[in-house]
Amino acid sequence: MALDVVAKPDALAEAMTETAQLVEAQLDALLPVPEAAEARLIAAMRYAVLGGGKRMRAFLVMQTAQLFAVNQTCAARVAAAVEMLHAYSLVHDDLPAMDDDDLRRGKPSCHKAFDEATAILAGDALQTRAFEVLAEEDTHADAEARCELISAFALATGARGMVGGQMIDMLAEGQTLSGPEITRLQALKTGRLIQFSAEAGAILGRAPQAQRHFICAFGRELGGAFQIYDDVLDEDGSAASLGKTAGKDAAQGKATMVSILGLERARAHAVHLADQAAAHLDSFGPRAELLRLLARFTVTRKS
Repeated sequence: MALDVVAKPDALAEAMTETAQLVEAQLDALLPVPEAAEARLIAAMRYAVLGGGKRMRAFLVMQTAQLFAVNQTCAARVAAAVEMLHAYSLVHDDLPAMDDDDLRRGKPSCHKAFDEATAILAGDALQTRAFEVLAEEDTHADAEARCELISAFALATGARGMVGGQMIDMLAEGQTLSGPEITRLQALKTGRLIQFSAEAGAILGRAPQAQRHFICAFGRELGGAFQIYDDVLDEDGSAASLGKTAGKDAAQGKATMVSILGLERARAHAVHLADQAAAHLDSFGPRAELLRLLARFTVTRKS
């Protein structure tokens, strides 16, 4: 593939580990456990969001913010908010009324570790806490920047974004969708939050419109590559490597690119999108090297 860049071995792994630790600490601080009746709710929120996952979306926020010289603590708060929102979506996605999955990130899903009602409330609370964090002055001194973050976040995750995509995904079970229909479904359900994660750094840095355009295009193509490769892994991986139940897409009649292209053509399409994503970073030169490595990782990972 065309994503070869000059970098020391394991540069991306080291950077992602460092980011994960930084964001984990931020999440821990933003979700303290109170000595009150709602402590069980906070415990479920912390169970869902702490100690797991690649933190790819958080890494996108931190790396794009770095391109525009954003304060690291401010960027980490936005990264933590994105991870809270993502965790809420996973908690609700695993519920019996949705994908009905008992395993997430190698451990029991939130509704299995606690109960369904607590899991629903934990997801609700993670979502609202994410928006609360973005609204706080510690996230950015400029109120206009905070408002722009909140507006873009809501658009990416609501009825015209992630939640709308989840609805389409549920309605599509057992149906035959065309390639463009699946592309739109996946762009909404998965791609929009990944795109926002990239765009957030540019919003924080008050980047010029032309640079924001390239960052948004990078995030859009990366989101497409990520979801298609997720479908490939669901077909080709194991529960042990994925940390969640494998083979569920086919079992539930999910509409995926694998279902219409086959495994190898879907894999090739994901690689093509990752190549396109990397190409959008050309104007940033060597400063975007880790983001190019992330594009390659997206379509070579094992989970």
